[in-house]
Amino acid sequence: MKRLTTTFGNVVADNQNSLTAGKRGPVLLQDYKLIEKLAHQNRERIPERAVHAKGGGAYGKLVITEDISKYTKASVLQKGETTRMLARFSTVAGEAGAADAERDVRGFALKFYTKEGNWDLVGNNTPVFFVRDAYKFPDFIHTQKRDPHTYLRSNNAQWDFWTLVPESLHQVTILMSDRGIPASFRNMHGFGSHTYSLINANNERFWVKFHFKTAQGIKNLTNEEAANVIAKDRESNLRDLHNAIEKGDFPRWNFKIQIMPESEAKTCGFNPFDLTKVWSHKDYPLIDVGYFELNENPKNYFNEIEQAAFSPSNVVPGISISPDKMLQARTFSYPDAQRYRIGTHYAQLPVNRPINKVNTYTVGGNMNNGSYEVKTKAYYEPNSYNGPVEDNSFLEPDLELEGVAARFGYDDEDYYSQPRALFNLMSECQKNQLFNNIADSMEGVSKEVIKRALGHFEKISPDYAKGVESALKSKCKSCC
Repeated sequence: MKRLTTTFGNVVADNQNSLTAGKRGPVLLQDYKLIEKLAHQNRERIPERAVHAKGGGAYGKLVITEDISKYTKASVLQKGETTRMLARFSTVAGEAGAADAERDVRGFALKFYTKEGNWDLVGNNTPVFFVRDAYKFPDFIHTQKRDPHTYLRSNNAQWDFWTLVPESLHQVTILMSDRGIPASFRNMHGFGSHTYSLINANNERFWVKFHFKTAQGIKNLTNEEAANVIAKDRESNLRDLHNAIEKGDFPRWNFKIQIMPESEAKTCGFNPFDLTKVWSHKDYPLIDVGYFELNENPKNYFNEIEQAAFSPSNVVPGISISPDKMLQARTFSYPDAQRYRIGTHYAQLPVNRPINKVNTYTVGGNMNNGSYEVKTKAYYEPNSYNGPVEDNSFLEPDLELEGVAARFGYDDEDYYSQPRALFNLMSECQKNQLFNNIADSMEGVSKEVIKRALGHFEKISPDYAKGVESALKSKCKSCC
């Protein structure tokens, strides 16, 4: 047996679970193997984004129409508030030259220029993801990229990974469904995906899920329709968004949230920080907040979209993160990727610069354009020269932890009930699309991996497995 090691030859004892304080986290910085994997992944490709390389975006406004002050003190979320914003939509796996109409998850990144600093919400067009621990993320992304031997995309690699990591089945079912290829950026929902936290004026914490429902309606493409689109236009989604805004047909998304009181996370019967699961809308109904509208195209794509830098670590008072393992890791990984991809002071670029005053001692390094002024003798803190100081009134409420530090897996090994619920909601037409899309995506996949996949589908629903098996046989006959 070959033992897995780090690049320095150190044996890896557990390559599946991050080191956390208690079963529900948070992740510990001392998990140097996790940090090494994430930092290395951020430097694997230059200069495009390692993921979400192909995308487009526009400016707009966030308008809050409802009062949710009992949940958050964030000024950006107060009723009547209007905030300038930037949205970037993208495919996840493809390179910068990939076609827009490919079957893939879509990135849904939002930057809000608030009075209290930038708030970034970096999500997808799906409410869940393939993995729930960032320790697995670099390996997952490798399966979506090119085989280093053949330099071709590998269906076998992605299905091999998915069938060995069954927590991915919920996201796989969504990806292979009729919603796997949105017709345009305007015709898809957006989600914060992770669980975040809101904090109110009484310093009470609530767990929250963010939802953005397209006002244009959902519209998707079949594999055949997408192939026809790609043959004529590889920039179909980018072109659609740009042209709609130019014509004054401003796309809009309705903003909603799900709320869970902090204490309920211990008694709700599931792990609310599991990125592969959704919260029941029956138990945690959607609450209206407002909407956002995109109404201004960028004038220079490279400056304003390609150099746009998003990170879930950019939060404002009243909005924060949660013990979600994936979210915790992303708060490191995203800004680290931007420092590598763009440069040390990427935050000073106009598209990333906050509208409020910046007072920082972080001035050294390349790309400092002088927008961070140092008006005192102090270039360190604490100091005796009236430099900017901390303000403890903005401290978040204490987060109660439990247990011992160890590499915990998730208590919940139910990989099938939520995909089953989604499958049961599908019409016969949607199910047939799902079966055929999976069969198409399994071209070149080994018999062993296909057998393993069918075993998982059987656990979701016997009809799921039978449908995929039948579609595979039909595809095989048509090829013979």
